[in-house]
Amino acid sequence: MKIYSPLFTGLMLLSLVSCSTRAKKITDEKEVVEVKKEQVQIRILAFNDFHGNLEGPSGSVMVEGKRVKAGGADFLAAKIKERRTENTMVVSAGDLIGASPLISAVFHDEPTIEAANLMGLELNAVGNHEFDEGVDELKRMQKGGCHPTDGCQDGDGFSGATFKFLAANVFEKSNGETIFASTAIKKFGDISVGIVGLTLEGTPSVVSSEGIQSVRFGDEVEAINKAVSEFQAQGIETIVVLVHEGGFPTSDQADRNQCPGISGPILEIAKNSSDAVDVFITGHTHKAYICEMDGKLVTAAKSYGRLLTEIDLVIDPITGDVLSREANNIVIDRQGIGQENVKQVISKYRAIVSPIANKPIGKIASDFKRDYDENGISPLGRLIADVQLEGTQSAGAQIAFMNPGGIRAPLNFIASGVEGEGVVTYSEAHTSQPFGNSLVTMTLTGAQLKLLLEAQFRDKKITILQPSSGFIYTWSQSAPFGTKVDPASMKLGGITIERMKEYRITVNSFLADGGDGFKLLKHGTKRVGGPIDVEALVNYFSIHSPVKVSTDVRVLKKK
Repeated sequence: MKIYSPLFTGLMLLSLVSCSTRAKKITDEKEVVEVKKEQVQIRILAFNDFHGNLEGPSGSVMVEGKRVKAGGADFLAAKIKERRTENTMVVSAGDLIGASPLISAVFHDEPTIEAANLMGLELNAVGNHEFDEGVDELKRMQKGGCHPTDGCQDGDGFSGATFKFLAANVFEKSNGETIFASTAIKKFGDISVGIVGLTLEGTPSVVSSEGIQSVRFGDEVEAINKAVSEFQAQGIETIVVLVHEGGFPTSDQADRNQCPGISGPILEIAKNSSDAVDVFITGHTHKAYICEMDGKLVTAAKSYGRLLTEIDLVIDPITGDVLSREANNIVIDRQGIGQENVKQVISKYRAIVSPIANKPIGKIASDFKRDYDENGISPLGRLIADVQLEGTQSAGAQIAFMNPGGIRAPLNFIASGVEGEGVVTYSEAHTSQPFGNSLVTMTLTGAQLKLLLEAQFRDKKITILQPSSGFIYTWSQSAPFGTKVDPASMKLGGITIERMKEYRITVNSFLADGGDGFKLLKHGTKRVGGPIDVEALVNYFSIHSPVKVSTDVRVLKKK
């Protein structure tokens, strides 16, 4: 047994106190180090409204006062690869598929899904055009499998999307569950980012009703705020919304990173959504903008893969809060070399579809633009209405109407390929009307026809149906809703439309089902089905080439 002197014992106690103090100091230093963790930098690469434009659209983007050809899946993929950082996620705000060019549409948009997989897309909020072929077909896009009617046309199967579709406000009527997940969580080290994805509540008014009978579409803000509450309950403070709805700046050409005079549904959505939302990535309007709305960053990247939005977030590593954020819309110019594996996908499907796509259907004498005049009528709109009238005369058609939203691309006189100037190919015809709608001829009374025209101005939204030649009317911009169209001005072949008389009207199947809010058309009687819209166009060109732009007056707007 050892005996220690009082002096030795005192020294030992002092030593223990000293060691304890040093340990506490080390612990404190460790705590200080933890508090001073480096801020986390996260990059989001986003696009929207791609619409299966694998080869790049004919349109251009303004860059430093010059128009630049932009887009193409291989160039978009290359830019995504170039701009990736250690902490990056790639997302889309809807309409990835649907209303697609022939190279994708012929194969029910399987080529676009395959290309998006190779781009590294991780999340896509459903848009209205994801429902063009119905809910079941959209689910096939996610899970894979051959088309139930056409099979696997490329001969090597279809495995579906490796990325996830999000649908926070699309519910199965049978059980109330969403058709896909509402949200996703992306982890970057210790930081979790919550993402909610959804489409516009008004989707049923802009897609064919036949394929969406099993689902209902809910309020955008309600779905967003529900998701935010769930994220916060899990301690997630960085929140991003992918919403297929957007705004309308007065110009998106002058500066794609501004939002001058922006209007549209996204303002109310951003205003009424939780303040916890940090970023809105939007779409649907095919505009480009970067804005601050009610403390939230709001972005959009135009359409067809012509722009890529790069969003950089700096996040507090302790609280998970966003400390700073900035965004930039990058032009996807067609310079350099696109991503090879995506290029191979494009080449594969181009080779299969080329014999159909490159076939000339006729000629035009000049450009047929989609641009609307002061009365709301476009050269291409006139042409398509005339085509549909002639294509259904056997059903007794007297007037045809075309919805402007169904006209997706102009017919240009200058050749896009080797076909020659003025030559219109089947691919170009399909791109102008890519939905494959059939024509429907029905009977309306003169009184119903008046109500149909008044519906163009419902809820302060103006959608001027493009009428066929021989029909004319006048509408007043200042007149109250419901009385904008002068019934005395409604004439067919110079004869005033009579309220009780019956008229045979042709529209596409989308409108016939009440699309674009024209619900009255669902009540048309003596309905007769006609040809597919693009086939009617092909037949028209075979008879009338070279087709000339019509300049006759069909609609007159007055103050």
